[in-house]
Amino acid sequence: MAPNSPVALILGAGSNIGHHVGRAFAAKGYRIALAARSLKEDDSTSDQLHIRSDFSDPESVEKVFSTVKSQLGTPGVVVYNAAAVTPNDAKNPLNLDLKAFTRDLAINTTSAFAAAQQAALAFEELPDSASRTFIYTGNFLNDKTIVSLMDLGVGKSATAHFIKCAAEAYGSKGFKFYYADERKADGSSASAAIDGAAHGEFYTKLAEGDPQGPWQQTFVKGQGYTKF
Repeated sequence: MAPNSPVALILGAGSNIGHHVGRAFAAKGYRIALAARSLKEDDSTSDQLHIRSDFSDPESVEKVFSTVKSQLGTPGVVVYNAAAVTPNDAKNPLNLDLKAFTRDLAINTTSAFAAAQQAALAFEELPDSASRTFIYTGNFLNDKTIVSLMDLGVGKSATAHFIKCAAEAYGSKGFKFYYADERKADGSSASAAIDGAAHGEFYTKLAEGDPQGPWQQTFVKGQGYTKF
């Protein structure tokens, strides 16, 4: 792949969504950087960089971006796909262990914010022709409540808010910020039926689209963006 090919960075590169999103962008000619706790850096290739990183530590995010810039180039697409949840007693949600709440919030929100910060700085370095797109993998918990998944809902809701702010603030620069949420056709959560390939297809379309669309991108497999 040409050294001037665009770069896509996926933070939280699991076997479903992260894997398929990486494949989808690679098929579009992007060089790929994957960052996750489970990755082995020795598995990197000339077109796909693997970075071991734990997003319970928000300070690790800047290091990921520095590594990507030095080895592949400035990322024009950044996808934050990391997530964490500690289920709690639905009848006593405030009994959730504080350390677990803090750790999960760091993964779901604080590190996502750090990634968005770094993405905005990176986008400033790129020409207007670059995609300059940040996508956060969300779910319906910024709109709905499942008491037993309280800390996940707190994280998704907080992140949805700063994504909305970023979309409003940076749209005039040509930067795009999205909160993506796969749904079933009836508007309910995709839940266990969540489809990695559908995310890959949809995320590449968001990256190719211009300019900023609705910040909250609810989508249905095979249909694309669907407002609920």
